[in-house]
Amino acid sequence: MGLDVLAAEVATRQRFAHLERPTERAHRELEVGGEYQWRREGELHLFNPKSVFKLQHATRSKRYSIFKEYTAAVDDQSERLATLRGLLRLRPAEGGPIPIAEVEPASAIIARFSTGAMSYGSISAEAHETLAIAMNRIGGRSNTGEGGEDADRFTPDANGDSRRSAIKQVASGRFGVTGEYLVNADDIQIKISQGAKPARAASSRATRCTRGSPRPGTRRPASASSHRRRTTTSTPSRTSPS
Repeated sequence: MGLDVLAAEVATRQRFAHLERPTERAHRELEVGGEYQWRREGELHLFNPKSVFKLQHATRSKRYSIFKEYTAAVDDQSERLATLRGLLRLRPAEGGPIPIAEVEPASAIIARFSTGAMSYGSISAEAHETLAIAMNRIGGRSNTGEGGEDADRFTPDANGDSRRSAIKQVASGRFGVTGEYLVNADDIQIKISQGAKPARAASSRATRCTRGSPRPGTRRPASASSHRRRTTTSTPSRTSPS
């Protein structure tokens, strides 16, 4: 892409903003561009208001039939393609089906499952612990995200379930990272340098950064100066404790 392409794009947006007959788009906002955010009149996204509603409705009502409607909306790409897998067609092997003895059991496959790195502050403590319990039950791994983890979760709950997240993040040492936190990890994800989040957090009140801390007393109040020092390009890496 060169300056000529950039100039053409700017000129196109300029024409939309200054029409000869402005009433043609009086009911619409200007297009902001981009391909990742869902738009009412944009390209198809698998996760759209309809599919998200079906998922939420199925979860709240605990109705499997509605959940199947959700999976059909996401999985069925026979008419409108949205992912790379929708462009592929499975071709049976020439030698016939793989012997079932050579196929891994489900228990071995799900042991490689892991959740996304979501801080419990971004969802809720209940949801965060539920994900950990689910992964521990099937032998998978949940991820603490940057929010740390309360030490009470290192021991089984009243039902005997483990709420411990096997994967723990170390985000510039800001989120309750202690020795106890680290030794209760199977995998440790280290962010060598932090990205844009600290700069955004610097605009938050200090009380917001300390309220609900998973490890009381291990967080310091936020300050713009302390966060600015860490605002660099994020380069995550992964290491396993010995």
